[in-house]
Amino acid sequence: MDGLTGFPQAIEAVYPDTQVQLCIVHLIRNCLRYVPWKDSRAVVVDLKPIYQAATLAEAEVALDTFAAKWDEQYPAISQIWLRHWDNIIPIFDYPMDIRKAIYTTNAIESLNRSLRKVIKTKAVFPDEESVFKLMYLAMNNIAKRWTRPIKNWRAALSHFAILFPERFKI
Repeated sequence: MDGLTGFPQAIEAVYPDTQVQLCIVHLIRNCLRYVPWKDSRAVVVDLKPIYQAATLAEAEVALDTFAAKWDEQYPAISQIWLRHWDNIIPIFDYPMDIRKAIYTTNAIESLNRSLRKVIKTKAVFPDEESVFKLMYLAMNNIAKRWTRPIKNWRAALSHFAILFPERFKI
């Protein structure tokens, strides 16, 4: 998820077994709102050991190290990470290859943006079925643009099938 207020709770209410993972890219962008341009590159470099840590324990140490260095100038950043920590740490349940496939929501946002563009051009739909048909056709057209597969997706899918066997139909 991209960190919209209430969105994780809404998803968990509808899908109680969902494991919410915040988008690391959005989290970093949100943090950079508090940092002047001259320090932004250094802050990004110092945030990287947190989300690229091999284990949760290493990530916690990296967050403490970040806070020790930057809290005097930009205390809001470490507070953002601490406030959302429960929705950040699920990423450490996965191997590094899989993390690269799930650490951002950009692919989902691109799909949503494309679908909104299609709906925006239509003023009225005669019925619900017409909306479904339009979305189906739009998805087919959008899928044609997907020429590159998600890196390490097959490994991620295998890992998910092991972790969540009840969610996969064989």
